[in-house]
Amino acid sequence: MTSSPPTAVPAPPTAAGARRPPRVPAPLAPVAGALAAGAVAVVAGLALTGAAAPSLLYDPGALVRWGLPLVTVIGDLSAAVTLGVLVLTAVALPGRRPDARPGEQHPHPPATLAHPGGLAVVTPAAALWTLATLAQLVLQYAQTSGTRLDDPRFGSQLAAYVRVTDPGRGAAVTITVAALVTLASAATTRLGTVGGLVLLGFVGLVPPALAGHAAGTSDHETAVTSLGLHLLGVCVWTGGLVGLVLLRSGLGTALPTAVRRYSALAGWSFLLVGASGLVNAVVRVPQLSGLGTRYGLLIGLKVTALVVLGAAGWAHRRRSLPALDAGRPGAFRRLAAGELVVMGVTFGLAAALGASPTPDTGRRTLPTLAESVTGYPLPPSPTVARWFTQWQPDLLWLVVAALAVGLYVGGLRRLRHRGDRWPVLRTASWLVGVTVLVYVTSGPPAVYGRVLFSAHMVGHMTLSMLVPIFLVLGAPVTLALRAVTPRADGSRGPREWLLAAVESRYARLLSFPPVAAFLFAGSLVFFYFSPLFGLALRTHVGHELMHVHFLAAGYLFAWVLVGLDPGPYRVSHPLRLITLLAAMTFHAFFGVTLLSGGTVLEPGYFGGLGRTWGAELLADQRLGGGVAWGIGDVPAIALAVIIAVQWAMSDDREARRRDRAADRDGDAELNSYNDMLARMADGDRS
Repeated sequence: MTSSPPTAVPAPPTAAGARRPPRVPAPLAPVAGALAAGAVAVVAGLALTGAAAPSLLYDPGALVRWGLPLVTVIGDLSAAVTLGVLVLTAVALPGRRPDARPGEQHPHPPATLAHPGGLAVVTPAAALWTLATLAQLVLQYAQTSGTRLDDPRFGSQLAAYVRVTDPGRGAAVTITVAALVTLASAATTRLGTVGGLVLLGFVGLVPPALAGHAAGTSDHETAVTSLGLHLLGVCVWTGGLVGLVLLRSGLGTALPTAVRRYSALAGWSFLLVGASGLVNAVVRVPQLSGLGTRYGLLIGLKVTALVVLGAAGWAHRRRSLPALDAGRPGAFRRLAAGELVVMGVTFGLAAALGASPTPDTGRRTLPTLAESVTGYPLPPSPTVARWFTQWQPDLLWLVVAALAVGLYVGGLRRLRHRGDRWPVLRTASWLVGVTVLVYVTSGPPAVYGRVLFSAHMVGHMTLSMLVPIFLVLGAPVTLALRAVTPRADGSRGPREWLLAAVESRYARLLSFPPVAAFLFAGSLVFFYFSPLFGLALRTHVGHELMHVHFLAAGYLFAWVLVGLDPGPYRVSHPLRLITLLAAMTFHAFFGVTLLSGGTVLEPGYFGGLGRTWGAELLADQRLGGGVAWGIGDVPAIALAVIIAVQWAMSDDREARRRDRAADRDGDAELNSYNDMLARMADGDRS
């Protein structure tokens, strides 16, 4: 790193010869104001709900009761700054390229280096995130167990808490992620590494979402997903603004461009935060009467703060951006400082909500066996009609589907506005693929896949074999490369990151046909005959990662075989058919293994649901094996037909190319070949 956030010049001595007390550096003042506002808001919120009052049964002490929410505010803000500035550095700040080595005749294009000021902010913020999460872990255990910090057994009990409990292990994961981001951001200068740190940092948000207050509600998965999306939007929004405030003087003439790019990110984040917050509030307070409680009052205050922040964002677009373009940064500084204070208040209110109990709805019903295992009631016996009417929306995949359709249609509009054409069949293929994706993840395959192995296998086959074919034929990468404008200032936008991903050595490895075939077919055995299958059935994160793996492995395999988008490898059509045959042979072997097997997979899970209808466990599993064997043949035949059609079209294109070349040069290639044969014949006669 070569630069750091600017600091203030020391004040001159007073008349008496003594120096004035040091002041907070100007760029840090809004951040300090946000922290102070967050601290005041959390104290006021706890006082309002009484959540920090001493417990009648056990009391870990005032330090724990008041310290935990305050540490939570610090940890949340530092996490937001870490992730937000990482995103800002990755997509909004100008990068730079190192000089080529002396004497190089044909140097390989060097990797773009990240803006050093962004990394200079990330490192201390990530370090503070690490320490605050560690303190939060200690105080959280003290509050949960009612053990005072000076108890002689506290250390050993805390270690057991981290080893045994989900909240303890989750906090350890977040601490590890934050520490790795700290070390990596201090050691790297490459923009590609920054992109990896963005993904790693977002992993650190998963445990807080799982352990958040909404995770204990009845609709556990929707609550966890909405909270995770909420944290994602808040971090990009808040942290990005903090980064701009800290780095504004060092950006110089690049500041208006960086602010404009951040404004687009902030707009998307505002929508994500508002929508996910609404879902989260409905899950926490399902009855309108709950809004009249003190807890509901805090929710109202958060909504008010969100409206104020939305108005500030509108003012940024209408006033600050034109003023920055005109060389007047004062309006941006003042508005951003006030916005950060409101954001700090929002963080404080969120910490107070997390520490306060939700309103009592008065409904106390014992969960059924199925609800205690899956989190949802046992569905009715499946019928033909119910394979179209039984739905269980998965918020994560609904958001993914909405983005997939919205971004694709947005790309089409750009092409049409420019006068370019795009094949209708590609658009139809993409929309069909997204529709089937929603059906699999939120429809009957998802509902019955939790209680029947055969239904689970229907969803697996559809998600890994059918959906990817439609998505791949939609050519989304080609559309994005044509629709998104490239950048020329050294920063990486969506187009540059997409190209970097497609051309990376990881893409080259994964798209190598044997590797793609193994990930598609070989991972079946590793997944289903290992503890991973049980983990995917019993945990929300495991369940979603299972869907991600099935879809990604299927997409990669279909792209290698019939993909239209550019990539590292373009293997011959005969090799594609051989790859398809090998993968489907292994796929069929997996289905036959299930069909003839005598051991039930995860009997404790499927047998503990209290299901009174349908086939018994082993018979249902064998039915699932038949599904894997039989249904898999239909997409395989479709892939083979598509490969054959593409092969024929490729031969036609090659023939037309040769005809055009012959017309241009008088069939020089054929004449040269005939001359060579004639010379060989003359040599044989002599």
